[in-house]
Amino acid sequence: MHKDHREPARRNVEIKARVADLAAIERRAADLADGGPFDLDQDDTFFVCPNGRLKLRQLARDRGELIHYERPDQGGPKLSRYVIAPTPDPAALREALSRAWGTAGRVRKRRRLYLVGDTRIHLDRVEQLGDFLELEVVLAPAQSVAEGEEEARRIMAALGVADEDLVSGAYVDLLEARKGE
Repeated sequence: MHKDHREPARRNVEIKARVADLAAIERRAADLADGGPFDLDQDDTFFVCPNGRLKLRQLARDRGELIHYERPDQGGPKLSRYVIAPTPDPAALREALSRAWGTAGRVRKRRRLYLVGDTRIHLDRVEQLGDFLELEVVLAPAQSVAEGEEEARRIMAALGVADEDLVSGAYVDLLEARKGE
């Protein structure tokens, strides 16, 4: 009998919002944070994927992460289930996956990360799109989605993010929509 040794997908509750004044949001984030800031340059290549989304995040020439995730495309707090597989050769992996599956888009961003307990506050400057905030409330195995949503809403309020600032989908979707304009 074959045993499935896969790790269960990790979970978080996420929101994404457009930001008109990144410096103001950052001041509030720094006041809340117990970790950071950490600056990251991220180059994400999305691949054609029949279930959820598959992206390769290149963090450095010799460091990347293949990330598969599933989450609904909605504006408010939403559950995301994900699996991350580190890679020491993101360029070769990008080439192999591009040949096998085809690419669905590429997103380059400068990210400043702050930590508030188990929540990651991402302040993103996305090429061709502008400034955004992402919150990721990392859920413990026994923690409910409702608890994560409550925490996301609490931090949104502390940062001054309104519901009308929220966006649905991924950055790659927003870039694709811009092409059609």
